[in-house]
Amino acid sequence: MRHNNHRHVLGVKKAHRGALMANLATALFTHGRIKTTLAKAKALRPFAEKMITLACKAAATEDAARKLHYRRQAISQIRDVAAVKKLFDERVSEFTARNGGYTRIYKLVPRIGDAADMALIELIAADDEGYAKPKRKGAAKKSAAKGKKKAAAKAAEEPKAEEAPAAEEAPVAEEPKAEAAAETPAEDTEEKK
Repeated sequence: MRHNNHRHVLGVKKAHRGALMANLATALFTHGRIKTTLAKAKALRPFAEKMITLACKAAATEDAARKLHYRRQAISQIRDVAAVKKLFDERVSEFTARNGGYTRIYKLVPRIGDAADMALIELIAADDEGYAKPKRKGAAKKSAAKGKKKAAAKAAEEPKAEEAPAAEEAPVAEEPKAEAAAETPAEDTEEKK
């Protein structure tokens, strides 16, 4: 079965796609940053990160046979010995302290000729913290509005707490008047008899 195998086809055959990924990865590891279409950049990201993971595994192990094995796995995919050498010997130190997420994609304006979505894909150093996500304006307004409503509700509750005893005293004061008013007609009726 071929379930879930339709990722990043790019409209080419398998052999063409493998050569394309190898060439893009070679350029990425050689230059550190390349400009390509957005679809190709999204397809390159998992491929390049797997090669960087192989380089990190090779750097972490002490066994020479395992290091050679990881290097040969990368050469079989990338097909350029010079690019693999640069990745495994020079650039791997940038990624050893980072747990994944070795590449970053920036979207660019569409290409003029065919209006293809363009992107810039680059390697990220381990000390790069990235950018802080900006706070959304709508969320800030909603939280400020909620804060104002809560403050207004608390302010409204405090006077009610003070008014409540006064309100309770008022009916008590009115009850004798009501009783007096009720007694007055009774007294009047008794006096009339």
